[in-house]
Amino acid sequence: MATQVQYQYLEPRSRSHYRQFWIKGRHIRAEVLYRLTVGAEPRTPEEVAQDYDLPVEAVQEAIDYAVRNQELLQEERAREASRMQQLGLDQSPFVPPVHSTDA
Repeated sequence: MATQVQYQYLEPRSRSHYRQFWIKGRHIRAEVLYRLTVGAEPRTPEEVAQDYDLPVEAVQEAIDYAVRNQELLQEERAREASRMQQLGLDQSPFVPPVHSTDA
């Protein structure tokens, strides 16, 4: 049985097509903040908090939420990618052409 976590800074949005949580009172999904803290050039939670004018604890909650809900986030990314493909938003002019650097 999964443990329910109570978050102070995160909330679901009943009118959103996203099931993931959002920062309360802001139009920012938890995953957006999390993704800024991972990858090739990760930012610290403190940097992200400063960039978005949020308490560091809000960013830490977003990270915790994203780590605990990877399957949901992956499902939502796949659904969004599929929808963009159906609408042709994965084609030029919406996506810049890839230029070869081979000379």
